[in-house]
Amino acid sequence: MAKRKTYDDSAAEQDSEEVSSLDESSSEDEYDEIRQEFEFFDPQTPWDFEGFKRLLRQLFDADATSFHLGAIADLILAQPLLGSTIKTEGNESDPHAFMTILNLKEHEGKPVIKELTNYISHRAGTNPQLAPLQPLLRSGSGKKVGLILTERWVNIATELIPPMYRMLLEEISWAVAEREPYTFSHYLIMSKTYLAIPSLLNEETNRPKKKMKPKATKGIDEGHTMYYFHPEDEVLERHATLFGGFDYVKPSAEGESDSKSTFHDFGIKQRGHLILIEAAKFEAAVKEMEAEFATQSSIAAATIDKS
Repeated sequence: MAKRKTYDDSAAEQDSEEVSSLDESSSEDEYDEIRQEFEFFDPQTPWDFEGFKRLLRQLFDADATSFHLGAIADLILAQPLLGSTIKTEGNESDPHAFMTILNLKEHEGKPVIKELTNYISHRAGTNPQLAPLQPLLRSGSGKKVGLILTERWVNIATELIPPMYRMLLEEISWAVAEREPYTFSHYLIMSKTYLAIPSLLNEETNRPKKKMKPKATKGIDEGHTMYYFHPEDEVLERHATLFGGFDYVKPSAEGESDSKSTFHDFGIKQRGHLILIEAAKFEAAVKEMEAEFATQSSIAAATIDKS
């Protein structure tokens, strides 16, 4: 089943600070308009397994080796009518983005779900803001938590993500109507952020600093400015019961943050991030996300081919 939309990259809003940093002569340059067509598909076993593993590795970052990513990919592919992928070169190409939901209660006996649940619980225990997650995830809590996993390549615009959430809500509704086990009490979104931390390079060299500010500022975490990899997370947090960040189990090597930095005056420390939303509030969160990002793009209306 293909879920097709068209997105015009040339309509994306440019960051004002980046524009102001360009040399004056660049205003005379001519740029060709780029139009990129994206297609939305259901998860499909023949084509998506390796692509899912790569995106999951990116999502879990330093802690990806803690999980059997192939088992997670298999679980996603075992429910092909829930979730979406985004592709640019047809059905048989690699996904550039994916979104799915896993029923932690229904699959609690599976080893990979035990790995995920234990990992989330342990990481939540390192942040008082996330600590209330621990009893919620315990077996016997009576709560039905849906774990939303979503990741994309950097070339995927944020404006393409609200339709994926909308389709996920619709697919959950259809599944519940068919009496499938997708009635949830809470939705838990696994995500990631990064902190701007002092660069070791600046301590070792006297080179001039080129000050540029990254996008999507959130606030302060661990005394440092925090930024989103997924800007839509800021909307989700407005409807959340709780949210917060955590350090990865695998520590970063000294100086590694500088190797990931594109800015001269600070390095980047990547962190995991969790957002918990009650099921009754999730529809409103998706609606606000759609409204916030709808005016920033020229995405056409979706059509779904069930043939």
